[in-house]
Parts: sequence; structure tokens; C-alpha cells
Amino acid sequence: MPLVLGGVPIEHPSGLAGHSDGDVLAHALTDAVLGAAGLEDIGALFSSDDVALAGADSIELLREAWRRVQADGWLLANADVVLIGQEPRLAPHRDAMRARLADALGVSPELVAVRATTTDFLGFTGRKEGLAAQAVALLRR
Repeated sequence: MPLVLGGVPIEHPSGLAGHSDGDVLAHALTDAVLGAAGLEDIGALFSSDDVALAGADSIELLREAWRRVQADGWLLANADVVLIGQEPRLAPHRDAMRARLADALGVSPELVAVRATTTDFLGFTGRKEGLAAQAVALLRR
């Protein structure tokens, strides 16, 4: 399976398992904007039991979640997404990721930060068994 992060396919020996395309950055940002608006989480909106969503493009899920957030009267002030893992290196892909995530939110890439950190070889991310992500979104009416 391919590795997709922030909507960008990345050349890597292994991808991430998931009901959708497994894009942990897009999923974290989706939950961040939904949570900031006081709406249900990504799992409530896009159930892993829904066979129609198998292999879904996480950027499209983010786009739909954002549509719901906007319909509730919110605008994005900024967002910050952090990948947690030893690899891959994000620097060569950061601008493309920011552009894809920002496009899904209908905002300028300058409002979306994408960064990475390691766990210094601790835990499952340190052992390269998987990746994790965290995101925060600031919304305004």
C-alpha cells in the first residue's frame, strides 16, 4: 500500500494500514477542525464500518468535514499538523502537503503549518512500526 501524508503520495517501502488511505496528517487535521467547532469526530462522520469509504481519499474526507464546519459558521484562523515518527523526512514534501491540506480547507497555505518530530527511537513510532499525528486548529466566527 502506498504511503500518503497530507494528501501527498510519498515513496517509501511501506504505507499505513487504514480503512481509508491511512493519511494520518489529514485525519488529525479533520479531527482538529471538527473538535474546534464542537462537532463529532472523524469516526462518527466517516465510520470504518462504511464499506463505501474503503480506500477513501482522506483529503476528500477533510474537505467534507470542513464543509460541515463552515456551514456551522466557522472560518479557519490557522492550523498546525505534526507528524510523529522516525521517517519519512517531510522537508521535501512539506510545501506540497501544506498546499493540499490548505486547498481542502479553502485557505491559503500560509494558514496551515506542517511539521514533524521524532520520539528518539522510543515507542512504536520510534521503532518505525507506524506513524502518529497531532493537529490543532484555531477557528473564528
